[in-house]
Amino acid sequence: MQVDSHRLAIGPRLCMEKQPRFQRNTNHSTDDAQHGRVKSDAKSSEDMLSPGEEGQSSPKLVHKVKNERSILALAVAGTKLFAGTQSGHILVWSLYTFERLICIEAHQRSVLSLFVSQEQDLLFSSAGDAIVNVWCTASHRRLYSIYSTYDVGDVFCVAYSTILQTVYLGSQNTSIQWYDLADRGNRPKPDLSHHPTERNHRFFDSKGPGGAPTPRFSASEPRLHEGEDLEISDQDIKQYAHNGYTYCMLLAGGSGGSVFNDEMLISGGGDGSIKIWALDKANGGAISEYRKLESGDESVLALALDDTFLYSGRLDGAINVWDLETCQLVRRIKSHRADVLTLCVSYGSIYSGSATGNVKQYNSRYECTHEWRAHDDLVLASILAEVDGKQIYVTGGNDDIVAVWDIGETNIEAQKTASDSNDQLHSSLKQLVAFRTVSSNPQYAQDCRRGASWLKNLLKDFGADTDMFSTKDNTNPVVFARFKGKSKGPRQCRTVLFYGHYDVVPAENKQQAWASDPFTMTGVNGYMYGRGVSDNKGPILAAVYAVSELLSAKELTSDVVFLIEGEEECGSRGFQQAIRGNKDIIGNIDWILLANSYWLDDDIPCLTYGLRGVVHATIRVSSERPNLHSGVDGSQKINEAMKDLISILAVLSDSNGMIRIPGFYDPVLRLTPSENRQYAMISKALVSRDPSRGDALQLAEQLKGRWREPSLTIHRINNSGPAGSSVIPHTATATISLRLVPEQTTSAIQDSLQKILRATFADLNTSNDLTVTIDHVAEPWLGDPENKIFQTLKEAIIDVWGPELQHRRGSVSTSKPHMQHLRNGALGTKAAPGTSASLTNGSDHHSQATADSPTSPTEAWSTTKRPAWKPLFIREGGSIPAIKFLEQEFDAPAAHLPCGQASDKAHLDNERLRLSNLYKSKDIFKRVFRDLHLK
Repeated sequence: MQVDSHRLAIGPRLCMEKQPRFQRNTNHSTDDAQHGRVKSDAKSSEDMLSPGEEGQSSPKLVHKVKNERSILALAVAGTKLFAGTQSGHILVWSLYTFERLICIEAHQRSVLSLFVSQEQDLLFSSAGDAIVNVWCTASHRRLYSIYSTYDVGDVFCVAYSTILQTVYLGSQNTSIQWYDLADRGNRPKPDLSHHPTERNHRFFDSKGPGGAPTPRFSASEPRLHEGEDLEISDQDIKQYAHNGYTYCMLLAGGSGGSVFNDEMLISGGGDGSIKIWALDKANGGAISEYRKLESGDESVLALALDDTFLYSGRLDGAINVWDLETCQLVRRIKSHRADVLTLCVSYGSIYSGSATGNVKQYNSRYECTHEWRAHDDLVLASILAEVDGKQIYVTGGNDDIVAVWDIGETNIEAQKTASDSNDQLHSSLKQLVAFRTVSSNPQYAQDCRRGASWLKNLLKDFGADTDMFSTKDNTNPVVFARFKGKSKGPRQCRTVLFYGHYDVVPAENKQQAWASDPFTMTGVNGYMYGRGVSDNKGPILAAVYAVSELLSAKELTSDVVFLIEGEEECGSRGFQQAIRGNKDIIGNIDWILLANSYWLDDDIPCLTYGLRGVVHATIRVSSERPNLHSGVDGSQKINEAMKDLISILAVLSDSNGMIRIPGFYDPVLRLTPSENRQYAMISKALVSRDPSRGDALQLAEQLKGRWREPSLTIHRINNSGPAGSSVIPHTATATISLRLVPEQTTSAIQDSLQKILRATFADLNTSNDLTVTIDHVAEPWLGDPENKIFQTLKEAIIDVWGPELQHRRGSVSTSKPHMQHLRNGALGTKAAPGTSASLTNGSDHHSQATADSPTSPTEAWSTTKRPAWKPLFIREGGSIPAIKFLEQEFDAPAAHLPCGQASDKAHLDNERLRLSNLYKSKDIFKRVFRDLHLK
């Protein structure tokens, strides 16, 4: 992934959060006013838009990340997005997956400006603590800390000349100061008694209630970050650079084609002026006034440069356009009815963000082409970037959100660069999620059909031979596609079958439990939220795009067949008949691959080689009597349906959960020593990542119980009487399931279940009737983790996920789970077993990026990489009806690649899938489809 640094260079390298009206006599406190919490009092028709709403039309919102404090500054280096916050932290996100990489406690007060060097190796941050810090963009280490001996107040802006190796800063005391990094070895050692932390701040160190000031950090105390302290010399200061705060600055010239032969510094101030400063290379980058551009009395809050034109955003909502060749004002755009707080220019367009939360886009003729509400209140920061050929516009506001916008469709110049495959994958997933393919509700039958047709057309567009297989009773069709590969060498092409399902479980959202519309995919904090993103639409499209990329590169060496059904969530109704009826079209199959489950936690990739089977049944006890009143007709002479039902359910298991169906456990395989070692390795890996998961031996036993031991669950009991009444119901119904393990068969378990229920019922000598209905079944499955397809998957996972930072942080809480539960005021004597939720430590399923909490310095600076993860070979307690059937039908081995994390919340509210998991799953599929034939 590459970011176009040239395009970034012509946009502003700082984004102002200060409102210059504070220089007037207002009632806003300094702290609130200067840190983005003051609400603009200028409201107009442009304020009526909600965030993301369009005035005329707007770019697409690609993703948003949430923080706990205002976003005051933005910068981009490589594939990293840096954000300075009101709390003094610098947050770092990946522009590829939007995951938060790190949170650095950078300053004691709000970070007001960020600037990235031309080589993108250095990040400069300035803040309300009167300090400029210099960071390595790769390691996130602080290299230098620069301060002035003067009380400069807030440092609003910072810029760095790579040519002169000089840092420039503009501050609240109206000065511009600089420091020549190349000369730091010749400077005397700083006197830390001059450090800002050792000086009293006129506001923050004033006495509070009780006459005591707030305790301060002392420079003599242990420093949070390493790095060299650098003190600005008294001669490297231009006092009263403006007759007001120095709000913004940028560098211009110094390269071919520029209006200036030598590099110049341009600054804007609270006095309404713009000044151009010549830089003296022989004198450590010292500045001298070259030209002053008068632009009225309103403060200049933002600057942006495009070729020979300079754009300034002003307090009165206007944008002034200056021709630097003639130093004349050539245009005045009345852009907003409130302060223009941030400006970006690129691809012939101007982007202005205002104190109303709105953004406007202007073309080269200064016509407003697009307007939209980007944030709830103030747009405090913005930046333009190009990532893998995709043009994005990033904004930050005092609603604590960073929003990423795709400007490709709103900018003709930007459209010239094609989007990459991951962008198309993301877009396709959003379209597929929009189809309400709920197979259990006839109301959505047409949506299911449309979703299937859309998927078929996508596969066809990518070059597949496609068809739609009808199913029994006119249920949802099976989408078929075949991609033809070209074998390398003398071997004939072999065929991989990929199985998935496009149907989803309901997500009506009547209780507003979803954070967003479940059928409108929404990106937040590196995750895509929406029904079906993880189960199973995301993994399906990852596999489809993997094949498409291989075809484009002429690297598809195997035929790939897709069978995507629409009834998996309803027990795969009609699937087997459809496959058997079309085997001549499907042809021979050599391997079977599916991706319909999740990792054990949020960190370690897995491969699934075993699933339990299931028998779902409904047990109904009924009488010929109507519902009766228990007070009028209640008697021991009455055979109550509910009592009979409870009696026969009670014989199915004992108090320890052991199932008492005769012969039930006879086929269950014994635990082998090698299998036992495998469980020990899995539990050890999980506990080593997070010791709060408890004892590794206990966890291993819990996993055995969930994966390789059968179980019985009573899901619900219903009756024919109204809820909360005194009625003796004439009918009582229970739904149960039996989870089976390999060597148990659904046919044998069905027979045994029927026999014990009927024998027990007969012993009751009741006048009621018993009905047992088998709703649906799925056979258990056990694969061979040593076979060719599993080993190919293992190698692909190691290759794709690769080595990882030793101190990587998970996206889950580290709070310890409760090990005991309170029952009726007394502690239970039986320890609560571990569950899938406990492996994510009771995570609320929000990314760590939602919390503005700093990463420890040790963790932040660690660049040690551990060896690449080897995937955990696991079994699962759930069931997938199709997998065993496909193995038997095509006499081919199957393998299961979990794509999602344990916290994906499939089938639950706010289902999600991490973008990095989606993209890396695609890369894993590519390697398997390419390399499996060659093994």
